[in-house]
Amino acid sequence: MKQILFSGVIGLFLTLIGTPLLIKLLARKGYGQYIRDDGPREHASKRGTPTMGGIAFILATVAAYFLSKVLTSWTTDKTASPTLSGVLVLGLMVGMGLVGFLDDYIKIVKRRSLGLRAKAKMAGQLIVGIAFAVLSLQFSDARGNTPASTKLSFITDFGWSIGPVLFVVWALFMILAMSNGVNLTDGLDGLATGASVLVFGAYTFIGVWQWQESCANAQTLTNPGACYEVRDPLDLAVVASALMGSCLGFLWWNTSPAKIFMGDTGSLALGGVLTGLAILSRTELLVAIMGGLFVLITMSVVIQVGSFRLTGKRVFRMAPLQHHFELKGWSEVLVVVRFWIIQGICVIVGLGLFYAGWAADK
Repeated sequence: MKQILFSGVIGLFLTLIGTPLLIKLLARKGYGQYIRDDGPREHASKRGTPTMGGIAFILATVAAYFLSKVLTSWTTDKTASPTLSGVLVLGLMVGMGLVGFLDDYIKIVKRRSLGLRAKAKMAGQLIVGIAFAVLSLQFSDARGNTPASTKLSFITDFGWSIGPVLFVVWALFMILAMSNGVNLTDGLDGLATGASVLVFGAYTFIGVWQWQESCANAQTLTNPGACYEVRDPLDLAVVASALMGSCLGFLWWNTSPAKIFMGDTGSLALGGVLTGLAILSRTELLVAIMGGLFVLITMSVVIQVGSFRLTGKRVFRMAPLQHHFELKGWSEVLVVVRFWIIQGICVIVGLGLFYAGWAADK
C-alpha cells in the first residue's frame, strides 16, 4: 500500500517541478502548437504555446513507478517487485506516446501540418498494440493466470473465451478507440488532463479493492465466490496512482491559460495506458462508462461526419463536442469545468456498478 502513496506523490512532485523545465526547453527550440484557422477565434492566442508536454507525465509516471519500488525495498520484499502487468501497461503508454511524439515532431519541426501520414501513424499504433496484446497473454503465474484474459469482461470476466486471435483484434480496437478518444478530447486547456485524473483515481481504487478481494486470498475471504481473478491488481493500482499524480501535477501548468499542451504525445499515451489498465484489471467494458466523456466526444465526431456525408448537414456547429459549446458562447473554462463534472458523474456511475457487481455476488 505504501507504493501507491509513494508513486502518486512522486509523480505529482516530478511533474510540478519538471513541467516548467520542459516548457523552457520547448519554448527555446520553438516547438509551439499549430492552431486550426477554422476553430474558435479565441484559440488564435494559443498559437505558439509549447506542445509535446506529454513527455513530462510519461517520464514522471515511469520514474514514480520504479522509485516507489526502490523506496519500499523491492529487492528484499517480493510483493514490492515490479510485475509483468505493471511493466506491460507502462510499455503500452510509452509506445503510444512515442507514436504521438513522432506525429508532434513532424508537425512542429518539419512544418508539416498533418504530422505522420495516416498509414504510418496507424502502423505505429498497431505495432505497439499487437505487442502489448500478445505479451499480455504470456507468462502464466503460479495460479495459471496471464496478465490478460481471452474472455470479455465488464466487472469481471464473463462468457466463453474468444481465443487469442480475436482477443488481439479486440485489444487493438480498444486501444485505438480510447487513444483517439482522448486525442479528440484534448482540445481545451486542461480538459483531457483533468478528465484523466478522475479515471486514474477510479482505477487506483479498483486495483486496491481487487487486491483485497483477490481469489489468491480465497482462504481468508468471507465470500470466495465474489473474488477477483486478476493477476497483479495491487501493482496496477500503483501504476494508476502514479498516473493520477503525474497528470495532476501537469494540470497545474496545463489548466487555462495553458502554459503547455500535452500534444499527441500525451493524448495517445493516456488513451493507451487507460485501455491497458482496463484490459489487465478485467474491466474492459466498464472503461467505456468510466471514460464516458471520451466516448461522448468521440461519438460527436462520428455523428457529425456521418450526418454530413449522408445529408450534407451538420448536427453540431463544430466537432468535437467541446467546440460546439464554445461557438454557442460558453467560455472555455465553463466548458472544461462542466465537462469535468460529466466525467466525474461517469466515474461515480462506473464505480457504483463495480461495487454493485461485487455486492450482488456476495
